Amino acid sequence: MRIVLPGAETRFIEAITHGGAFLSVGGPRPNTMTIGWGSIGDFWNRDVMTVAVRPSRFTHEILEREGEFTVSVPAADRPLSRELRFAGTVSGRDEDKFRGHGLTAAPAKSVGAPIVGECALHFECRVLCRTEMDHMDPGVLPRFYPDGDLHTLYLAEVVACYETK
Repeated sequence: MRIVLPGAETRFIEAITHGGAFLSVGGPRPNTMTIGWGSIGDFWNRDVMTVAVRPSRFTHEILEREGEFTVSVPAADRPLSRELRFAGTVSGRDEDKFRGHGLTAAPAKSVGAPIVGECALHFECRVLCRTEMDHMDPGVLPRFYPDGDLHTLYLAEVVACYETK
């Protein structure tokens, strides 16, 4: 059964290649970050989103513990560029990104992580598996990982996909 709305994959890819989307995690201290890499596809007869989060990020710590996340995609007519820049440069360890920065942590329908209320398209995901990027093409390492902080890849089932506003 398809969960992802028709056209949602295209909107997700368009967003992450032109400004980003918000990946949010829940728990006692919800957080959001900007993602610019990811994919959606079919694995194990399920809609699966793949996202990359570096272990050095506060979101990684929460995602490891909670095992679920949301991805919120801004509307094309409201790109939230300032908010995406903020969420991608300030650590949630140092500052609550949902307080006073134009972002609202709204309740999701199926997972404990919040959605970003200002966005138009939302994916709710539960982690199915994770993998460390320990077998990298040597040509990729110097350009994207000069400090060795390789991403963890999360493959997560999309359990809900919907539009708001």
